[in-house]
Amino acid sequence: MTIILTTAAFAAALALVLGIALGFFRDVFFVPVDPLVENIREALPGANCGACGFPGCDNYAEAVAAGNAGISSCTVGGPSVAAKLGELTGQSGEGMVQIVAVLACRGSKAHAPARGVYTGLETCRGAKLSSGSTKLCSWGCLGFGDCLAVCQFDALSMDKETGLPVVDKTKCTGCRMCITECPQGLLTGVAQNQKGAMTLCGNRNPIKQGLIKTCKAACLKCGVCVKNCPKSCIKLDGNISVVDRTICDSCGTCVEKCPTKALRIIEKDVLSA
Repeated sequence: MTIILTTAAFAAALALVLGIALGFFRDVFFVPVDPLVENIREALPGANCGACGFPGCDNYAEAVAAGNAGISSCTVGGPSVAAKLGELTGQSGEGMVQIVAVLACRGSKAHAPARGVYTGLETCRGAKLSSGSTKLCSWGCLGFGDCLAVCQFDALSMDKETGLPVVDKTKCTGCRMCITECPQGLLTGVAQNQKGAMTLCGNRNPIKQGLIKTCKAACLKCGVCVKNCPKSCIKLDGNISVVDRTICDSCGTCVEKCPTKALRIIEKDVLSA
């Protein structure tokens, strides 16, 4: 009994000493928080997605307050958050445009045949590492939904009929998590006010013969768009049609001439879809 009481008394005394010590060190090493940092942090959405280039919202708030980061880097918050940060810091939040993720691939189940029965790890990254691709088109969307798994805003869903992810543009914040995650590099960020044509295909196979058999919706590298563009703003770069959207006026000639309709007008066919 004596041992129990002694132990209890010793534990209580030790707890008291530690409590006093912790209180002392808290006061000695206390670092005052900048009110500006707190106000900026409260204005941020708290997604901690890293799209701003910082590990989390706390780090971004500190950087903004110190003048080491701009106020327009929070894609989740968009222009409204940039405006709030502008009021707090005196910086201008004008000119920020929200972006959304776009899938640059139309290799659906109907367009891009499977190579065979895949029995490996059912993730896009696993399939790419183990077999290169589950489809005849080695550049196409693998359809296992790695992008869905990392989306924190429920902006992505899988279309069972096509086997391709669908972006809900009303929910997409442009955080770029899905863009970073896609092992095929098929998701890209497009500004909501962007205009012009873009190629919805990632097939960069330099061999044209038999290309249509791997994907009926692929860019055939035929050069028809290049030859017929009135503005001469399209070129074959890396075996894919690339549009200079600083020149493109969305005339639609390339879309009309493209045999597989791999080219699309962004404001008409992509962002409004």
